[in-house]
Amino acid sequence: MDHHHHMLPNSDTSQLSDHYISTPLSSSSSSSSSSTSPSSAAAMAITNQAPSPSRYESQKRRDWNTFGQYLRNHRPPLSLARCSGAHVLEFLRYLDQFGKTKVHVQMCPFFGHPNPPAPCPCPLRQAWGSLDALVGRLRAAYEENGGRPENNPFGARAVRLYLREVREMQSKARGISYEKKKRKKPLLPPPPPQPPPSSSSSSPSTSNHHHLLMPPPPPPAGAT
Repeated sequence: MDHHHHMLPNSDTSQLSDHYISTPLSSSSSSSSSSTSPSSAAAMAITNQAPSPSRYESQKRRDWNTFGQYLRNHRPPLSLARCSGAHVLEFLRYLDQFGKTKVHVQMCPFFGHPNPPAPCPCPLRQAWGSLDALVGRLRAAYEENGGRPENNPFGARAVRLYLREVREMQSKARGISYEKKKRKKPLLPPPPPQPPPSSSSSSPSTSNHHHLLMPPPPPPAGAT
């Protein structure tokens, strides 16, 4: 059995991140303590304190460590440079075994029921929203770690199609809609009423419309 099937994302990533953080700090502190005074060491500790990362950044680092562990446990092991969209799909399907979202099959009586009244033996899967957010974080982490955008496997067309299929399947199976609500455009005020046409402007049009012919003027007096 491959070792990567025993890898739990939450536990392994916390160990990886802790080891990643503590290893360089322990080596530097041992070397600096022998060569620096306590006051200078305290000053260095204050200046070296970085602001704590946001929740998004922490989660992105854990996801990146989890994916790196998956590549190392892959048989045969995979390098990041050789990773393709197909390997990303393998990783997403592998994560389904740790999912907590009930996805009903078509033969289940609760298929399409948003709130099933009783338990059923349908499988648990990763929710589409979790997978979509995960791919977004890994796509950003790939480029932050030196990957080229045009070679980013998390932005591959196959990955986008897979996420779309998962969304449609889970939407039907769970009886919920994943469609984003469109923002309502602000209502524009009605245009001001047009002023009625004046009589001077309407008389020419009226005369032209009816084609009224005026009689010719009389000839001047004394004309032969």
